Amino acid sequence: MVNDSNNNLMNMTIPQRLEALRAYMKANQVAACIIPSTDPHLSEYVAPRWHSREWISGFTGSAGTVVVTLTKAGLWTDSRYFLQAADQLQGSGIDLYKLMLPETPSISQFIANELKAGEAVGIDASTFSAHGALTLAEELKGANITVKSINDPMDAIWSDRPAIPQDPIMIHSIKFAGKETPVKIEEIRAALAANGAEAIFISALDEIAWTLNLRGSDVHCNPVFVAYLFIGASEVILFTDAAKVTDEVNCYLQSIHVKVAPYQEAVSQLSKMSHCHLLLDLSMTNAAIYEAAQKGCQIVEANSPIALMKSVKNEVEQEGFRQAMIRDGVAMVKFLKWLKPAVKAGGQTEMTIDKKLCTLRAEQDDYRGISFDTIAGYAAHGAIVHYEATPETDVPLEPRGLLLLDSGGQYLDGTTDLTRTIALGPTTEEERTDYTLVLKGFLQLMNAEFPAGTCGTQLDVLARQAMWKAGINYLHGTGHGVGSYLCVHEGPHQIRMNHMPTLLQAGMTVTDEPGIYKAGKHGIRTENTLLIVPAQQTEFGTFFRFEALTLCPIDKTPIVKEMLSAEEVEWLNSYHQTVYEKLSPRLDKETKEWLMEACSPLQ
Repeated sequence: MVNDSNNNLMNMTIPQRLEALRAYMKANQVAACIIPSTDPHLSEYVAPRWHSREWISGFTGSAGTVVVTLTKAGLWTDSRYFLQAADQLQGSGIDLYKLMLPETPSISQFIANELKAGEAVGIDASTFSAHGALTLAEELKGANITVKSINDPMDAIWSDRPAIPQDPIMIHSIKFAGKETPVKIEEIRAALAANGAEAIFISALDEIAWTLNLRGSDVHCNPVFVAYLFIGASEVILFTDAAKVTDEVNCYLQSIHVKVAPYQEAVSQLSKMSHCHLLLDLSMTNAAIYEAAQKGCQIVEANSPIALMKSVKNEVEQEGFRQAMIRDGVAMVKFLKWLKPAVKAGGQTEMTIDKKLCTLRAEQDDYRGISFDTIAGYAAHGAIVHYEATPETDVPLEPRGLLLLDSGGQYLDGTTDLTRTIALGPTTEEERTDYTLVLKGFLQLMNAEFPAGTCGTQLDVLARQAMWKAGINYLHGTGHGVGSYLCVHEGPHQIRMNHMPTLLQAGMTVTDEPGIYKAGKHGIRTENTLLIVPAQQTEFGTFFRFEALTLCPIDKTPIVKEMLSAEEVEWLNSYHQTVYEKLSPRLDKETKEWLMEACSPLQ
């Protein structure tokens, strides 16, 4: 282990960490090393133990991949993080590669250009998807570069690396889950049989939590716990650390015939299985598990059926979302009523308003924490799509310009995610025009009706067409699913430009969040969480529409009314009427009066 008691590696500079990694690479005979943002469960958000990409690069965004050769280093990330990454990589020796831009080489192209024939690129198979590892090997085959599985280099060079979380697992009550675990397991087994499989090995933490009606606190903002789950024809095994299983949870698992085995034994036990048709989702299964399963099982490659099951909310979960959104809306209304006077009085910053909003949410019943770190970006900071204020970047709010506020809460009966852009005072013509373009896209999508058989990609243009006509675009997705007291980002359906084949179904939640971001000026985004519900049945089939779950007024002051159609104004007024009717009974007189004005009709 590379270690210096007088200079802890956590305190080393990024260039020094890169040199430690290069020394490890040389010792393991690899000319490049790929460090993704994931954990062994290929999660979007990970526990501190697996903040490896952040530790090696200094980049704190949730998405990105670092590639280190013996002479160069690069970070590949998407448009949400272009500005943030450019700032955080300064002086690190790591170059920024912007995904989805035509001039940006893929990771495999970069490696093929930098390495020589016969050299190897190292990956930690436990944090690389099986699909990703196989694809990388195929892409580098023509350059005669091999992909070599190596031990996690962070174990050798990160001296005070955090341990795997040991927080206790909790039972998620059936009054919130709406469906018993044995019923879910039988439905999963039926789906396996339809795919020609008799068993499944599950790595995705939210799928495990949903299947077993359990929750945890191992990952910041995401109520999941570190584990694997095997479901066979006659047995179910949960692989997790025994310290996490309380007596109550142990009794519960025994009552539903779920065995518990040590987390570290998952791969070894899988390698000993034989004569089993095992379904694996190669995009959600790490390469180490895939290699172990191949030793004795016949692999059935297919998407996990659990992802789609989980995305379609049952009636109890749907009603839970509605109730959670009412309480979350009450907190938001109290916050918005407070905000502008507080900014005018002075002393407020991006961080202080975040704290205020968290305090108001914490007053609500069944609140369990934020669903993601709040994005409170004032003025130019709003253009950083996933900006998070720190003591170094925090700025005072002034009674002018725009504040982009993207936030959400975790409640036992639902997860919330909403964005409002608020005019803190006078705004420029450009700000008002951009604000209205975003609002037009938001309204067009929120009020769409579409036939069964539609995927999210087919709807994406509705949110973009107004800004496209103005020569403006945004590079992030328009909508994602939201978990039921689970991860705020949920698939498999999405609304985005690139093809997402999963069909939209009644019972799915999805966000509507177009935006405009102008570096050095402002960022604007408006977002609601929606529920897909039946709209009508005609001779042409079943049609769906969106029910707005989010209940929060949209700031009318920056709207250029002449840019909205009569239909769009009617939609906005109808939404505001609903917000007032559902929230006002829970508010005091003064706050109710404020909400009445905020929700008054736009003429």
